[in-house]
Amino acid sequence: MVKNDQSRLLYDKALRNMTGGVNSPVRAFKAVGGTPLYMDRGDGAYLYDVDGNRYVDFCCSWGPLILGHTHPAVVEAIEKTVRKGTSFGTVHENEILLSEKIKALCPHIELVRFVSSGTEAVMSAIRLARAFTKRDKIIKFTGCYHGHSDYLLASAGSGLATLGIPASAGVPDDFAKHTLVVPLNEIDTVEQVFKEHGTDIAAVIIEPVPANNGLLLQSRSYLGFLREITREYGALLIFDEVISGFRVAPGGAAEYYGLTPDLSTYGKVIGGGLPVGAFGGRADIMEMLAPLGPVYQAGTLSGNPLALASGYATLEYLEKNDGWNMLNRQTRDFVQQIRDAIRGVPVNITTIGSIFWINLQPDTASKAEEINPENAAKFKILFNKALDEGIYLAPSAYEVGFVSTAHTPSILTEAADKLSGLIKSL
Repeated sequence: MVKNDQSRLLYDKALRNMTGGVNSPVRAFKAVGGTPLYMDRGDGAYLYDVDGNRYVDFCCSWGPLILGHTHPAVVEAIEKTVRKGTSFGTVHENEILLSEKIKALCPHIELVRFVSSGTEAVMSAIRLARAFTKRDKIIKFTGCYHGHSDYLLASAGSGLATLGIPASAGVPDDFAKHTLVVPLNEIDTVEQVFKEHGTDIAAVIIEPVPANNGLLLQSRSYLGFLREITREYGALLIFDEVISGFRVAPGGAAEYYGLTPDLSTYGKVIGGGLPVGAFGGRADIMEMLAPLGPVYQAGTLSGNPLALASGYATLEYLEKNDGWNMLNRQTRDFVQQIRDAIRGVPVNITTIGSIFWINLQPDTASKAEEINPENAAKFKILFNKALDEGIYLAPSAYEVGFVSTAHTPSILTEAADKLSGLIKSL
């Protein structure tokens, strides 16, 4: 068992001062048991906890750390910026630099707006879509998470396609009822919903790479169908690329699948580990935002100079060093090594770009309903055994793993050997 005496002492203090002792629920380790590990520092591919344990980090702060911890280019950019100030509450050049970089990598983005989180980006994009179409309803999919704003904390009731019901206390029924929730990868169901509600649907929002409830990869043809049907009915297509953006390709899933959404939302990688979000898309839609149009959105720390400097340094490094190709190749090799070693074991590893998911069942899943809930119990065992072997996975069976440029081939080979043995021992 991992020595965690100092973590336990800190967690006891945290429980007395913060709700549940955490500031984001999954950090409480409820799904995997035991005491949350308090991290002291990160370095490259590694995390070090307060008890002195070292772990190969496949959580990477839930995705943003595509260059690993304390990458010199990112540290230098932050240090250079912080000497000038941490926040101005005014316009500044870093906003221009990062927006130009995003537009260069994502040609479908004509205008962009920076915010402070992925939740805020999605919330704002939905408001904008409703204003542009003058409609109220949106379609979302089970297995896709879009932050914790009221309209998007809805889950399906009975039937194939239903009005949303609140999935969280504190969300009024009147909010959730405007959200139509359908399963992923079901063309007939989406067609049915549009036939019934088409003139009221403002937008379809989807993670083109669903990675918040396992890694539920969708086909290009299915995503292309969503592009076609939204155009047919005058609704907007929103790609939530908070996770997939600048992860699966320089231009995200839009580039990977060769599709052009009307709006896209981003986060994680574009902050290089600092809090950030962004949304952007067609100019005629984005120009409805204040100060040009009637859709209000504002934020004291939107476009924070530290976060944008960190994000720009991250994307610049990846672009100049063939980072995406290297990451994707190393991730494929890492996953294939595990697959080869566990051949015959009823487990599958799904991967795209530098994202992977260990799915502890024999069949792949393309929608949430295909995931066996019994996997969680097996993952709890895997997670804790991995900790003992010095590997830190995200503490939930439904969360994905990430590879960074700091994960060298030798680190990945050793980790694959250990993970393969653990999987076979389950």
